[in-house]
Amino acid sequence: MWMLHSATMLPAFLLLFFMGTSSRLSEAMSRDEKNKLRNQVLEMFDHAYQNYMDHAYPADELMPLTCRGRVRGLEPSRGDVDDALGKFSLTLIDTLDTLALLNKTAEFEKAVRRVVTDVRLDNDIVVSVFETNIRVLGGLLGGHSMAVMLKESGRMLWYQDELLHMAKDLGLRLLPAFNTSSGLPYPRVNLRFGVRGPETRTGTETDTCTACAGTIILEFAALSRFTGDPTFEAHARRALDFLWEKRQRNSNLVGTTINIHSGEWVRRDSGVGAGIDSYYEYLLKAYILLGDDQFLQRFNTHYASIMKYISQPPLLLDVHIHKPLLPARTWMDSLLAFFPGLQVLKGDIRPAIETHEMLYQVTKKHNFLPEATRDPYYLEVGRTILENLNRFARVPCGFAAMKDVRTGSHEDRMDSFFLAEMFKYLFLLFAEEEDLPFNVEDYIFTTEAHLLPLSLSTASNSQAPTLVNNMAGEELDDSNFEWTCPNTRLLFPDPAFPRNLREPIRSAVDKSCPHPTTHRDPGMGRPPLRAQDFMANNPEHLELLRRMGVSLIHLKDGRVQLVQHATQAVSAVAAEDGMRFMQEMMELSSQQQKEQLPPRAVQIISPPFFGRVVLTAGPAQFGMDLSKSSSGVRGFVTIAEPYNGCSVLSNGEIVAGRIALLQRGQCMFAEKARHIQKAGAIGGIVIDDNEGSSSDTAPLFQMAGDGRNTDDVTLPLLFLFHKEGNILLEALKEYREVEVLLSDKARDRGTDGAEEEDCSTEEKDHTSPASSEPVHQSQVTIQEQTTDDSGVGPESVQPAEGLGSYVPVAVGEEPAVDGDHSSQSVDSLMADWEEDLEAFKQMEKDEL
Repeated sequence: MWMLHSATMLPAFLLLFFMGTSSRLSEAMSRDEKNKLRNQVLEMFDHAYQNYMDHAYPADELMPLTCRGRVRGLEPSRGDVDDALGKFSLTLIDTLDTLALLNKTAEFEKAVRRVVTDVRLDNDIVVSVFETNIRVLGGLLGGHSMAVMLKESGRMLWYQDELLHMAKDLGLRLLPAFNTSSGLPYPRVNLRFGVRGPETRTGTETDTCTACAGTIILEFAALSRFTGDPTFEAHARRALDFLWEKRQRNSNLVGTTINIHSGEWVRRDSGVGAGIDSYYEYLLKAYILLGDDQFLQRFNTHYASIMKYISQPPLLLDVHIHKPLLPARTWMDSLLAFFPGLQVLKGDIRPAIETHEMLYQVTKKHNFLPEATRDPYYLEVGRTILENLNRFARVPCGFAAMKDVRTGSHEDRMDSFFLAEMFKYLFLLFAEEEDLPFNVEDYIFTTEAHLLPLSLSTASNSQAPTLVNNMAGEELDDSNFEWTCPNTRLLFPDPAFPRNLREPIRSAVDKSCPHPTTHRDPGMGRPPLRAQDFMANNPEHLELLRRMGVSLIHLKDGRVQLVQHATQAVSAVAAEDGMRFMQEMMELSSQQQKEQLPPRAVQIISPPFFGRVVLTAGPAQFGMDLSKSSSGVRGFVTIAEPYNGCSVLSNGEIVAGRIALLQRGQCMFAEKARHIQKAGAIGGIVIDDNEGSSSDTAPLFQMAGDGRNTDDVTLPLLFLFHKEGNILLEALKEYREVEVLLSDKARDRGTDGAEEEDCSTEEKDHTSPASSEPVHQSQVTIQEQTTDDSGVGPESVQPAEGLGSYVPVAVGEEPAVDGDHSSQSVDSLMADWEEDLEAFKQMEKDEL
């Protein structure tokens, strides 16, 4: 899945490319075809980059589904993911050297001017040290490297190291994070105030991941050697020294998470995936960039242990550092997809081919692939990547992350590293040497694919300040270490060798992973539809249902009914998918019933209603619990703009202090709640967009959260079906100022909503007799509607159990003051109610 951030694939894409793999194999794809694919990469980059500039800049990232920028604090929090955002135009900085590599020199120069002019680095915001280092500091240094290269060739003569000055400013802002007894950095830092404790929302953490502390050396060493200030490199080296010192001495493995103060391993599982990945990458690349043998010695020591304990060809499985023969888990995470590339950089080709082929075969079933090597076989892999990105991730405003590769559903995010990494590697995969504006062999690629010149290895660093070194000054046996990359032509003279390695792995994956997409029927290439993702108004979902033999019936109450006929499926595989979908749907329905909350009430209390119109409302599984409020929430209603509430409100000043009306659809309920809450609303009412739906005939609807923590939502949110919602909307249209009370049950208007009392004797006399008995939600019905001149207003509504029963007056009429509220007698009302109830029961039998 391409939106998962992993270590760079420079070794996989480039090393064999420049070592010159067999020329006879490279003829498998014609030059014209490669040029066509290269141009397609450029078009896709332009689509992503221009949409960011048009719809998001100067925001940190583009939200491609809603075509707007993601600004931290203005969008609902995504937790730790948002720590990469610092209000410093992240995507533009991350993309600088991509523009240069793709020969977009004019746009690169324009982007540099924008960064220098517009970007501020002193924001009062807490950011991830790891992400800010690899993305922003790395982006500034990569941009500086490109600007210097262009200046030396006679372009950008105006450039006076402005990006480097910004990089040093940022480096100084990150340095306070390293002020620990161990030298390991705090995971977060405030860009303006550093690390000062809770008042700056920093300095309270005790743990960090190994990769977070061990993926600093390339950027910090480059900054030191560019500026002549050795402080940065010294701090990065100290952190690496401490991690090396804390390795498990018997296994020579490191854990995943470490206490930055004591050095104790918090998580003792070890692998090459998430939490550790780029630590290994930076040890090897630090040797290449800086020429320090110590880094290669450490890498080789770790690598020998990885191949001894973690590598179980073609798998790479986590183990316990103290008991390395004991597996810590039996599955692999996607971030370890970088490791075959690192093996290529080291020169260990055979396991690289084996592991990569396994990853390729597995992820191919989900339409997205890991990065690949420069064997011509992988030109076709690259073509598949392009096709799948365009087919599954491309949207009108950019490329959207895949929320779930099983369903193909999108997430409203386009991470900055998509432009920083993906397009660099795809371009290099298909480009010829003459297509490149400079010799990329003169640069090392960081984990974020930023370009740092290898000439930095000759820059003097002799004045580095002395820091406490945790190393014990041990001697390492390097007799088995390889100090140069082997000649792959001599090792593998047979061009069929890689193919012979791949075949058994491909077969093994086919046997262990059922239903590969290549075996599916035409039109069934996408992963099976999952119940939790199903939307009845989505044409693609309906087509998938049809192919699985599932029929969808729209009931009159707005619900849908699903029926499967396996014989109508397009294949046996599709029928099995349909059975799985139906089972998931039944389990989902059962779970929702278990979590069923009681109904709530929306009571219109302003004139001329005076509390006598009570609308049955569905509750939310988040936000304020109205059952714990003695008075409920009272306020005037207003329509949110946009009505769907899926973005920041444009009429926030009007919504503030009021109850916002929202339309169902287009985003999660929790997202709507957060937007109106941010605008200052005191509550919200979501109105169903399914015309004709009503609480009379539909089961109680309750709104679920978005799968994330919803503790930040503190206002009440209720749901009205279309019919009840229209009553409220028409009242607002007629009277402009409509006040409602949101509560767990209707209140007597005479108590001003402050106490729970029984209705007056007068009102009880005109309540449907059925209200004295418990009524199941599915039995709730409504009397025949009549309208006055305004065309609004049901004569009577029977709400669900627990809400009490009210006979509302027609809109525009004054409430009756005597006992005769209705033209119908109680007996007549009861007869009509029973008739409607029987009719509804018969309708259910007929349709079910």
